[in-house]
Amino acid sequence: MPTETRTSTGKVVLGVAAAIVIAAAGNAAVSWIAQALGADPNAVEGLKPQGYVVLTAVGVIIAAFAWASIRKRAKDPARTLGKLVPIVVVLSFLADVPVFFLPGASAVGVVALMVMHVVVAAVAVPIFRRVLPV
Repeated sequence: MPTETRTSTGKVVLGVAAAIVIAAAGNAAVSWIAQALGADPNAVEGLKPQGYVVLTAVGVIIAAFAWASIRKRAKDPARTLGKLVPIVVVLSFLADVPVFFLPGASAVGVVALMVMHVVVAAVAVPIFRRVLPV
C-alpha cells in the first residue's frame, strides 16, 4: 500500500521556493566558474541567469510534482525515488549534448550545464525529503 504522509501546502510551497533559490544560487556559482574557465555565455545560453534561473525553477517544480506523485502511488516510494532520481539526473544530461554542436560552445560550458543538473538535485532532494517525506 502506498505511503501517504500528510504535509501542509504552505510547507511544500516554501520548500520548493527555497530549493529554487538555493539551487539557482549554486548554479550562479557554477556559471561564474565556467565563465572564468573560458565558457562563453553567448554560445551557451544556459550560463546566463535568465537561462539557468528559469530552467532551475521549472526543473524543481516538475521534480516536486513527480516526487509527490511517486510518494502517493509507489509501494515503496523511498526505494523508487532512490533508484529514479540518479537515473533522471543522468538522463537529463542528454538535453545538454546538442549544445556541444553550437558555434562557440565549449566542453567547459556544456559540462557546467551538466553540473547544474547535479546541483539542482543535490539541493532539491534533501528539501523534498523534509517537506514531502517518504
